Amino acid sequence: MFERKQVATLVERMQETTNPLIQVVVGPRQTGKSTMLSQALAKLDGIHHVVSADDPIEPSANWLQLEWQQARNMTNNGQQPVLLVIDEIQKVPHWPNTIKALWDADRRSNAPLKVFLSGSSSLLLHKGLEDSLMGRFELIRSPHWSLQETREAFGYTLDDYLYFGGYPGAARFSHDVQRWAAYMRDAVIEPSISQDVLAMEDIRKPALMRALFRLAAAYSGQELSFNKMLGQLQDAGNTVTVAHYLELLQKAGMIAALPKYALQELGRRRSSPRLMVFDTSLMTALSEKSRERLLGEPDLRGHIVESAVGAFLLAQSSAEGFDVGWWREAHDEVDFVLQKGSAITAIEVKSGKESSQSGMAAFLQKNPQAKRIIVGGSSSGACSIEEFLLGNIELFYS
Repeated sequence: MFERKQVATLVERMQETTNPLIQVVVGPRQTGKSTMLSQALAKLDGIHHVVSADDPIEPSANWLQLEWQQARNMTNNGQQPVLLVIDEIQKVPHWPNTIKALWDADRRSNAPLKVFLSGSSSLLLHKGLEDSLMGRFELIRSPHWSLQETREAFGYTLDDYLYFGGYPGAARFSHDVQRWAAYMRDAVIEPSISQDVLAMEDIRKPALMRALFRLAAAYSGQELSFNKMLGQLQDAGNTVTVAHYLELLQKAGMIAALPKYALQELGRRRSSPRLMVFDTSLMTALSEKSRERLLGEPDLRGHIVESAVGAFLLAQSSAEGFDVGWWREAHDEVDFVLQKGSAITAIEVKSGKESSQSGMAAFLQKNPQAKRIIVGGSSSGACSIEEFLLGNIELFYS
């Protein structure tokens, strides 16, 4: 079975004896978090206690305390280290405060218990961590699968990846596009909205949330002002509501609203966002157009390629800690602008779609220190789309 590189990270963390921090595996649904934990545990000989909040009919704080105590008992009065792995932790009511109390008690008693948490709801996990467990955890990210990973695991070509994206569970249906699309809608998209986003807080307009996701997925790679979104959504309320719903979709790893690059923060806040899916399958699974048309017509293919590049950058930004935006002044435009401290990179994607005259020269004139990357096309110095998505291009000057 294929192993992601995060498995090696998990094994390394599981073997640490001097780091008491809780290890939390986070990422969108259906990206293989539970599988990675199982693969890592299979490589170790130590004692472990693995439980899932899916197992009891109604998981509770009492259930969590009992399972934690079972793991403590396995330490033989603190004489041997034990791994405690809890999956679907977000299903336990009040889990952050319960874990905080248990973990703090173990620190006082020096219990040799190493805790790993995971769950299908990235949104609820992040909220719980931010609310109660700050300073007590480290994140191990499980993003959507890359072109390299899907190529090694499933034999994907570039076009396969552009269309089917990076959800490993759906790859088994790639021979049947209709079945694949149904799986994506029923097992990935709808649970991500209904069980993650709508469970995050009291959403007064769930139909609006679903409609906004569909609209944003259809417009991935394009600028769309909040007023234009309001014009295409029924019962949308106001721009504040739409902006808030987009923020929740971004935290769930579904849709990002990329800000316009500006030196002043105020300029970024006032700008219209460029919508971007975190995985191209979120576009294609909802499209009524055939795979042949989406990948064959230059304009349609261009939006998918640009979205694939954007999704790759979003995944890298979480791992490497940089910001992703875009830039436009008058008729000059740059597809992506990356910023990491004082380092800036401008990226232009040439993918067959019709585009206006490049704004790269104008951007570099204003930001001469920026690195330039051209993805696709035949211009001198350009890299291929495949080379870029394989991660072979350095994003910043070293």
